[in-house]
Amino acid sequence: MSIDPDKLEKIPRHVALIMDGNGRWAQERGLSRLEGHKEGAQSVRAVLRAAARAGVEFITVYAFSTENWKRPPQEIDGLMKLLIGSLNAYEQELHDNKIRLRVMGQFERLPLPVRLRLQKTIDATADYTNHTFIIALSYGSRTEIADAAKQIAKKVKAGELNPAKIDEQTITDHLYLPDVPDPELMIRTSGELRLSNFLLWQLSYSEFYITDTFWPDFREEQFYEALEAFNHRDRRYGGVKKK
Repeated sequence: MSIDPDKLEKIPRHVALIMDGNGRWAQERGLSRLEGHKEGAQSVRAVLRAAARAGVEFITVYAFSTENWKRPPQEIDGLMKLLIGSLNAYEQELHDNKIRLRVMGQFERLPLPVRLRLQKTIDATADYTNHTFIIALSYGSRTEIADAAKQIAKKVKAGELNPAKIDEQTITDHLYLPDVPDPELMIRTSGELRLSNFLLWQLSYSEFYITDTFWPDFREEQFYEALEAFNHRDRRYGGVKKK
């Protein structure tokens, strides 16, 4: 039975996704890992369409972690070329749906052609405000928090910040994208039950949705199923359920 997103009462403002299972999906079919990543790119496209239709304002996908630099050079090169190819092929959809592109992570570590192609789309979509697509690239949450601590320490040393005034908001204000609201829903595919160094600070009060579906098989209907599950969650933030 298909799910009508228009009938869901609660739509999360921000959904984060750990896109897992590309390699296993490919292995089951006797294909290369890169073929799995190519099919996974189609799932990103499908989720963006579904999110726009449902009214989700922010989508953040974990595309490439700081740990992923340890993968074979051939796979890394293939992923970077796939990213450029996907932007070339699907940028018009971002414009059609008025979706803004942003990137979080160690942008400077990415190959120059990737940085230039990303920046082109970032600049071209910068004025859109209804929906935002965030790609976590060369991203690690512990590094992000450490970088925030360094910035705060510099301000304390320079006399610009009183250490006694440091609170949770201070940390948030020094993260990579401080203006983006925390995700209300985090989706992880392929059944894995870990965060993998993804948005550790921002996911503190997020609802988790874990599915055994491999990422290349995760499309619009699977995304709506996650939204429906979110509708049944009682979010109390440590408080007591109201009668």
